[in-house]
Amino acid sequence: MTIRTKTPNLLDNPPVPVQAKLAAAWTSFMFLYIYVDYFHLHKPGVIDNLRVGVVFEFDISPTLLTMMLASVAIPALMVMLSMTLPARMNRATNLVVASLYIPYSVFNAAGESWNWAPFYGLSIGIEVLLLAFVLRSAWTWPRTSTVPAGPATTDLRQ
Repeated sequence: MTIRTKTPNLLDNPPVPVQAKLAAAWTSFMFLYIYVDYFHLHKPGVIDNLRVGVVFEFDISPTLLTMMLASVAIPALMVMLSMTLPARMNRATNLVVASLYIPYSVFNAAGESWNWAPFYGLSIGIEVLLLAFVLRSAWTWPRTSTVPAGPATTDLRQ
């Protein structure tokens, strides 16, 4: 006789390494960062300003474009660095870079009219939430217990 028991079919939910969480957060940040810049091009007058060589209030120059590239390259590199740096350096790097990008993200709304508050509020809000996740994940990075130094003992009875 076979006894059937109803056991729930639970999905396996293995723990995700901190490095993967950080890389995923930086990847999401990068997608949002790039798309916000792309959608910004749809604002009236932006393309006209680009055609005459102006971004915001700045003349387009090699220096400006280099600074803009650096501002995108740093979080892009954080995706790779989050997966490859040793834990201690990884944690410190993520804490520093995310801390610096929060005010940088908020600054992107400077000078915008209240008409665009929903666009910038949503985009900056999500960026800051992703960066807060990076900070929390790096700050709470699990620690391994230290093994006391001394002679190794082996129990042969096992």
